[in-house]
Amino acid sequence: MPEEKPPEPPKPGESPAAPAAPGAKPAPEAKPHLEKPAVAAPTGPVGAPWSGEIVETLKSTFPDIAIQPFAYLTQNYLLLPRESIVPVAMFLKTELHFTLLADLTAADYPKKEKRFEVIYQLYSFSRNERLRLKVPVGEQESIESVVPVWSGADWMEREVFDMFGIRFEHHPNLRRILLPEEWQGHPLRKDYGILQQDTKWVQENLHIESGQ
Repeated sequence: MPEEKPPEPPKPGESPAAPAAPGAKPAPEAKPHLEKPAVAAPTGPVGAPWSGEIVETLKSTFPDIAIQPFAYLTQNYLLLPRESIVPVAMFLKTELHFTLLADLTAADYPKKEKRFEVIYQLYSFSRNERLRLKVPVGEQESIESVVPVWSGADWMEREVFDMFGIRFEHHPNLRRILLPEEWQGHPLRKDYGILQQDTKWVQENLHIESGQ
């Protein structure tokens, strides 16, 4: 059998520990109490001010346009008034070489004064740089089409019109692209329920009560 170690002598000022009963298990060591760290309240994306050659060039070229430059998670973007989208877009393409419109979409913020944001994702091959444009648009407002700048915007703008109901002025063929022309409502709006559908269209064209 292993040899039992004698108990350690008490430290100065401490009372000697009572001897353990025969066969009793040693008491577990007390673990220090650790305070659980407080969890910070989540916050939404907040862009930091961004400056640089693109910003300075745009501000000197368009001194009367309120261009707001921001960066979020290393992604640079410009907040533009809707009236300025075509001249600024054309300048970005022809002078700053953002020749590719990689994507055009929208976001719905029902509680904002201007409910929608139309979002343009640009890319410059020569600069190897990405740039995002965000344009607030009110529910009853429209925005100018950028098809004259990037012809690839044609179907993208139609999809935004179909899903959000945002109208693009002077678009060559603004009509639905994913849903039937007669469909009522715009499915990517926040007030369009996830199971909502155009019941009348489903009954008349599919001859069933529900498409779900």
